[in-house]
Amino acid sequence: MDEVELGVPRGVIESLPEESESVEQDMRRAIVGVQSGINEAVAEADDPGEAAAAAVDAIEYMEARMERFDEFVPELRAWGQSPIYAIAWRNLYAELIAQLYDHDWLAAELDRERNYRLVEDGIRFGGQ
Repeated sequence: MDEVELGVPRGVIESLPEESESVEQDMRRAIVGVQSGINEAVAEADDPGEAAAAAVDAIEYMEARMERFDEFVPELRAWGQSPIYAIAWRNLYAELIAQLYDHDWLAAELDRERNYRLVEDGIRFGGQ
């Protein structure tokens, strides 16, 4: 299994206002954190399924963050503030998820793990 490499989405960085160097640095740190967490799991995994489980955990975390930032957009607009940072963070997480699926060895395993979790949750919720 190859290590996962995630890059800084150029479009997200270019969407930020000129004076946003600290936000860009925060985004770069977030990318490194996601990448290193997944790569630690890849290094410790005995098979691709174990590595995919860690990647799906990261995806679920990023999806939750996307939803949170998406909820901020109308609220910020209602208060007359620019939602550009909330939109940029939401888009960053969406791009990182897409980059994970760009890794051929990981893509099928991600789908398998996500489907497994859906079935497991469905059985657990349906049986109670």
